[in-house]
Amino acid sequence: MSKKEHSTIDNLQVLFEDNHLIVINKRPGDIVQGDKTGDLPLSETVKGYIKKKYDKPGNVYLGVVHRLDRPTSGIVVFAKTSKALPRLNKMFAEKDAKKTYWAVVKNCPEEPEKRLVHYMKRNTKQNKSYAHSNEVSESKKAILSYRTIKKLDRYYLLEVDLETGRHHQIRSQLTAIGCPIKGDLKYGFDRSNADGSIHLHARKLRLMHPVKKEPIEIIAPPPNDPIWNACL
Repeated sequence: MSKKEHSTIDNLQVLFEDNHLIVINKRPGDIVQGDKTGDLPLSETVKGYIKKKYDKPGNVYLGVVHRLDRPTSGIVVFAKTSKALPRLNKMFAEKDAKKTYWAVVKNCPEEPEKRLVHYMKRNTKQNKSYAHSNEVSESKKAILSYRTIKKLDRYYLLEVDLETGRHHQIRSQLTAIGCPIKGDLKYGFDRSNADGSIHLHARKLRLMHPVKKEPIEIIAPPPNDPIWNACL
C-alpha cells in the first residue's frame, strides 16, 4: 500500500471524541504504532490532528490502547489523558471492551454460526500464528464466535465476536475452518487485494467510558470498495 493512501490529518475519520478518548476508523495500510518500517504511524497522525484542532503548544499526550493488523481496517481507540489510559488498558486486557469484526471470506462455513476454540502458536520469524485443534507447547487458547450474515456474489460475510485477543487470531482461526479472508495471502487466500488490504474490519466496539462510566457503542463504516459496499 502506497504511503499517499495512508491517513493524514485531513482524511482522518474520527468516530468519537471527548476530553478523555478519541476513536478512529483506521484505513487499511496504516500502522497503529511506530515499528521497524519507519512509516508514519496512525498515533502520530492523531497527535497532529489534536494539536491542530485545539491549537495545542508543545507535545500532545496520546496513549495507544490496542492495535489492529496493518492490512485491517476499523475501530482503534486512543487515550487522550493519563487518567483514561490505564483504565482503558484494563478494560481491553480483561475483555470488558467487546469487539465485533466483519470478515469477507472465500468459502461458506460448514455451519452458519459456531463458537471456535483453538490453541494458537505464534511463529515470530514468519510473523504468523497457527491454530491447532488441540493444545500444543507454547500455545495460547483462542476463542471466537462467528455467524454468517450475508451471501455475496462470490464471497460470504461473517460477523465475528472475539472472546480472546491473540496475534492474527481471526485470520488464523477462519483459515483453520477453510474460510480464508479475501486478500489474505499469508493465511491462504489465493491472491492479494490490489491495495494490500485484507477484507477484515473492526466493525463495532462496546465499552464503558473510562471516566464517565457511561456505556458507549461505536460502529465504523467499512472502506469504500465494491465488496464492502455490497455488505451494507
